[in-house]
Amino acid sequence: MTRVFSGIQPTGGVHLGNYLGAVRYWVEDQRDGETFYCVVDLHALTVPRDPAELCRQTRGMATLLLAAGLDPEACNLFVQSHVPEHTGLAWLLECTASMGELARMTQFKDKAAKGGEEAARVGLFTYPTLMAADILLYQATHVPVGEDQRQHLELTRDLAGRFNHRYGEVFTVPEPAIPPAGRGARIMDLQEPTRKMSKSGGSDQGMIGLFDDPAVVERKISRAVTDAESGPDAVRFDPDAKPGVSNLLQILAAATGADPAEVAGAYRRYGDLKAATAAAVVEMLRPLRAAYQDLEADPAGVDRVLRRGAERAGPVAAATLARAREAIGLLPPGTAYQS
Repeated sequence: MTRVFSGIQPTGGVHLGNYLGAVRYWVEDQRDGETFYCVVDLHALTVPRDPAELCRQTRGMATLLLAAGLDPEACNLFVQSHVPEHTGLAWLLECTASMGELARMTQFKDKAAKGGEEAARVGLFTYPTLMAADILLYQATHVPVGEDQRQHLELTRDLAGRFNHRYGEVFTVPEPAIPPAGRGARIMDLQEPTRKMSKSGGSDQGMIGLFDDPAVVERKISRAVTDAESGPDAVRFDPDAKPGVSNLLQILAAATGADPAEVAGAYRRYGDLKAATAAAVVEMLRPLRAAYQDLEADPAGVDRVLRRGAERAGPVAAATLARAREAIGLLPPGTAYQS
């Protein structure tokens, strides 16, 4: 049976790229096999966080995922720190990984370069092993990944294979779940359309938050970077030659369930394309925002969902960790050693 794991950090707010590229497809795929979706709050600790804000954002992210359409009867939705086996397995994988492997992780190098490696927290260096533990605990067969996470999944696969080779078959070696062509929209920054829309880096004007006011959404899209070309073929889907225009077409197509190349044929002027894109995004987000407001009014209800999710995920994680502990030679609790 297919078993899928995916996680999302609770910090920084979800933007349009997250939703169109990942969250929306979690919802569509939640009934295909067994699915584990996790708010990875422990990963957020690699940089300083205000405790009250982190708690608020964690519940807020879970609320958003439910508003987007995750059904707790169809999937397992939980918070990472509510299942303590995540940190337990992370240590075993830290003792399986090498310094060289972790030092080659692109995200660590990029983030450490910004703040200085000497000041970087140890967790920033080792968190790929925690990410590997997240996946391997649930014996996931498939993991949805974008380009920025491929390196981490490859490390997970390497660690699983190495552990299995040394200690016996404990972990399922997961495969990347690559979206088929035309699915999993890659949404770019509105102001720098050659870079992915992101919560970090770039300007606020380049990113559309899911809870931006409709007028703000319209303004940001109206100011999106295009190019100076004019004429009947100016609006066309050509990401290499026309990244800004192509990004708007990708957003419009994703919001309306169309093909970006086909959508282009309906427009001749950039202004018309921008207006249509803004209207489609506002309309697409309207029901999500309304559902979020309803769920936000019942935080205890959200917490109950998360508690049930952890109660279902916990035994799966515990069984995997117990096998890994036994395989690596740790004495089982409450028993005497026998040679």
